[in-house]
Amino acid sequence: MATSKEGKDFILEQTSLLDCVTARPMMGEYLLYNDGLLFGGIYDERLLVKIVPENEKYNMEEVIPYKGAKPMYHLEETWNRELVRDIILDTCKGLPINTKK
Repeated sequence: MATSKEGKDFILEQTSLLDCVTARPMMGEYLLYNDGLLFGGIYDERLLVKIVPENEKYNMEEVIPYKGAKPMYHLEETWNRELVRDIILDTCKGLPINTKK
């Protein structure tokens, strides 16, 4: 099941405490970036973030976004903007920074 535009818009609205979150469409779903750093995506209307040691403390459920993909954490409490912000920031802290050569 692909994510609807309305579902994407809702998730982006919930990330509004962060200035630089953007979504890029990808095969019916959306990849999410914070200040250009890929941290997760919206899959089947669910906000998923990459698994890193910095976000393990939130005890989120591990899910597989699509067949053959690596597990990701499902951020269920999307109504809580402060929690969404904190999880995104902690996730990004644990990811390698992309450097252009």
